[in-house]
Amino acid sequence: MNVALVHERLDILGGAEKVLLALHQLYPEAPLYTSFVDYSHLPDYFRRLDIRPSYMQRLPEFLKRRPHWLLPLDMFAFQDFDLSEYDVVLSSSYVAAKSVLTPSETCHICYTHTPMRFAWDLYPKFMHDTANPLIRLGARVLLQYFRMWDVQTSNNVDYFIANSETVRRRIRKHYRRDSVVIYPPVQTCRFSVSQTPGDYYLVVSRLVPYKRIDLAVEAFNRSGQDLIIIGTGREQKRLAAMARPNIRFLGWQSDEAVARYLSQAKALIFPGEEDFGILPVEAQAAGVPVIAYARGGVLETVRHGDTGFLFGEQTPESLLEAIRESGRCRFDREHIAASAARFDERVFAERMVETVRRCYTEFQANHHAPPSAFLDLPARRPDEIGVPPHAAVRTGTEESPIG
Repeated sequence: MNVALVHERLDILGGAEKVLLALHQLYPEAPLYTSFVDYSHLPDYFRRLDIRPSYMQRLPEFLKRRPHWLLPLDMFAFQDFDLSEYDVVLSSSYVAAKSVLTPSETCHICYTHTPMRFAWDLYPKFMHDTANPLIRLGARVLLQYFRMWDVQTSNNVDYFIANSETVRRRIRKHYRRDSVVIYPPVQTCRFSVSQTPGDYYLVVSRLVPYKRIDLAVEAFNRSGQDLIIIGTGREQKRLAAMARPNIRFLGWQSDEAVARYLSQAKALIFPGEEDFGILPVEAQAAGVPVIAYARGGVLETVRHGDTGFLFGEQTPESLLEAIRESGRCRFDREHIAASAARFDERVFAERMVETVRRCYTEFQANHHAPPSAFLDLPARRPDEIGVPPHAAVRTGTEESPIG
């Protein structure tokens, strides 16, 4: 089975890129198609991969540092790749990677981190927070087009895999397609449990607005407890300016350093909403309870009162109350670490290999079915007229191996 991998872009090592590396370990001979790559922000391991960037690789560096400006170019870049020599194309998508064009003989399986959130779930918040009427008008027009394009290109996919139940619901809502859930891989073996934790709380995150690290800063400004923040981003200066001395910013840290800080932390603070969220699972693998906003993937990974504590409103007051309440809980760190085993990379590998194999087998069976099998189909009933074409196909339905 000749496999190709497709990923959005390679300019940072985040959760989606960790999934991509795990996919490459399963299919080490597979080339990796992407919009562009910036090796200066990636581990040396990436230099040994067969990476095939699009024409966007030739863009000026200042543009590539602003990927949100590049979506119109992404729309064309991924559809320029010639993938006709592959039996299976496995895309890792959160915006445009799923839009690759494949011939009818090629099975396209998309591991979906989320349908594009800025055009769907985050659209009301963006419009509410934008005061400039011209920007609001332009956003209405552009985002309506992006939503139409997003739905249209979902038809380029034969099978969807969602990274969480949250994303599975989004795929069903926005694309009217079913999917199977395979949680992202976590290297649980990298973490160890400390029986003598420190007295600090920890945030590990890119410092960008939607991560809501400002909630943690405001809450710990009030509580006076020690908070360590690891990560960089465009919000760093603003957050540092509003923080009191009990809050320390350590900037970027290596994976080894992050693992050490996690094992010694009193708890991980996770105030944003994520599609899945690998970091809360990594914290639990280190035996560390997670204090998280009760939306998104953490509802599937954190057990309230058992492996962490969830708060219901995205406000400093709600977070502060959760910190106080969690302080009254007696968390069993060994138990917390054991609960993370269900997200281990070995579980991901076994499920991915089996799912890809079964999807490809079904795809081949459908592709090579004799013409008479389709000629004998009954005529459509009047009440079926107007049903989207993909709704009448077995791909992604309950009859499929991943439905």
